[in-house]
Amino acid sequence: MGRDSRTRRDVERSVGGNEVFGALGHGWVLEEPLAEDGLTELEEQIGVRLPEEYRTFLLHVAAGGAGPAYGLFPVRRTQGRWRWDGDGVDLADLSLLAEPFPEQGPDPKALEELLAQRPEEEDFDEIENFDDAVEAWDEQWDAVMFAPERTAGAIVICHLGCALREWLIISGSHRGTVWADSRVDDVDLKPLLDDDGKPVTFARWYTDWLERAEHTVMATSPDV
Repeated sequence: MGRDSRTRRDVERSVGGNEVFGALGHGWVLEEPLAEDGLTELEEQIGVRLPEEYRTFLLHVAAGGAGPAYGLFPVRRTQGRWRWDGDGVDLADLSLLAEPFPEQGPDPKALEELLAQRPEEEDFDEIENFDDAVEAWDEQWDAVMFAPERTAGAIVICHLGCALREWLIISGSHRGTVWADSRVDDVDLKPLLDDDGKPVTFARWYTDWLERAEHTVMATSPDV
């Protein structure tokens, strides 16, 4: 997957480029691609070879930057260690990246029961007691939904705002696909699907965004 310089140049120079969601955040800037030795060191540190489409992007397009929503999280070398940089990247446990991404999430019935137990303010006489109950419930919810094992074998690659994120699966049977994370809205992770119901891979995820961005620019910038 190569760099579409024409599209990028047109987007950057047009007023319409600012109409693309998240553009003011990433500023249409792409970080320099990784060198082969850098990518090798990264994979040695995390203990797994990255999916091919993502590897190709890192080597020949960019290490991160302009991309869906507020941009593709860059991978950088800091104090001798490679890590991703962005809102929520710490949700991924780097020590679990070689472990397969779970085939199933938390038991839906258990989640339903836990949601039914969520405290309601009208059930408490004192607001302090309600706050304490909510805090205790949140701890139970997070222990189930945000357990590190839930996202083993995956990295956060994008932030959509309001704690909504997208993950790239790098280990296991779902390797190479992108998943939506709406756990902040009490919804478990689920794969992004194309119009045919097939899982969206990294290349499709990125080029679909690029096509949408170009369409927005063309629609808002008559001179492009």
